[in-house]
Amino acid sequence: MMTQALELPLHMRRNGLDPVGELALARDGEGVVRVMTPFGVPAYVVCRYEDVRRVLADPARFSSALTPIPGTERMDAEERAKMRAGQLLAADPPEHTRLRRMLTPEFTVRRMRRLEPRIAEIVEAALDDLERAGKSADLVEHVALPVPSLVICELLGVPPADRAAFHARSVRLLDTSLPIEQRVQEQREERAYMAGLVARAQADPGDDLLGMLVREHGHDLTTDELIGIAGLLLLAGHETTANMLGLGTLALLCHPGQAALIRDDPAMVEPAVEELLRWLSIVQSLPPRTTTTDVEIAGQRIPAGSLVICSFPAANRDPALVDDPETLDVTRGAAGHVAFGHGVHHCLGAPLARMELRIAFPALLRRFPALALAEDRLDFRASSIVYGLHRLRVTW
Repeated sequence: MMTQALELPLHMRRNGLDPVGELALARDGEGVVRVMTPFGVPAYVVCRYEDVRRVLADPARFSSALTPIPGTERMDAEERAKMRAGQLLAADPPEHTRLRRMLTPEFTVRRMRRLEPRIAEIVEAALDDLERAGKSADLVEHVALPVPSLVICELLGVPPADRAAFHARSVRLLDTSLPIEQRVQEQREERAYMAGLVARAQADPGDDLLGMLVREHGHDLTTDELIGIAGLLLLAGHETTANMLGLGTLALLCHPGQAALIRDDPAMVEPAVEELLRWLSIVQSLPPRTTTTDVEIAGQRIPAGSLVICSFPAANRDPALVDDPETLDVTRGAAGHVAFGHGVHHCLGAPLARMELRIAFPALLRRFPALALAEDRLDFRASSIVYGLHRLRVTW
């Protein structure tokens, strides 16, 4: 497997499926390490499980609203305000609470269960497509990407024909190696696209999530907030699950005994999904927080106004969370992991992501019991905020 380039900041470095050993040394040593972000700004990376949870649970001292969105410093005040509107990950309570309260009822476990038959249909159609592609095909192209993309498209009312374009734009938005000028342009193009979707929903609200927001909360949300919410849901709703499906399949192919448990025992599927989420930690971290006062973490003083990054890969492989954390063990379930974050910014779409993964992994392994890697060289998304694979060629 490829080893990621070391010019990345420590919290983004990987060695294939694993965080680099230096990250574990930082966690088990000082617990907090100072890095330079890909955007040229210094930050403190928090590595220990309990410290990560403490930061994420304390928006009063670790603010999301005070953290600049990279690239927006090149915009005027009006455009910066538009870019922040509706962005739950860039808001603190009570503003965050106001926005999230409108969305929470649509993402309950009960509501997500209503989608289960349709998600199962989408998964089976993707597996049919993979089978038609021949004995050697790209699982990312045929399964990992289209399943969550189609689910979130239908949920938000996005035309299926737009999927390829918004996926390509999403990949670029999450790629920290791109010049800041290009990232700013991608932000503007994404917002323009979402503005068109919102305008159509306002003119003729459908039965999808965006239509619901317009009908039930149109008087509470500005157009800019609707655009921001829709953009965040679209980006997060397909990029994270798509990369979990690709990287999770790779992990299972590298651990065939674990894959067999998921394939043969339905009771193993739920704990397996939690363990894969913990072990892979595809979301490197949430956007940085800004300290509102001097704070102390792991015995280190961090001044007010500093950026703080929580490393999910380090926290999820902390021995304080599970015994033998470097080992993938789908039987343990790994309750309490921070793969979906923690506190007020815990992932709103976690029930949907879990359902997609619980349906897709066993369906894939049962349809293709002889599934195997078709190439040795793997192309990881090394510089992406959401870690994953550009492609995964498999055979059966």
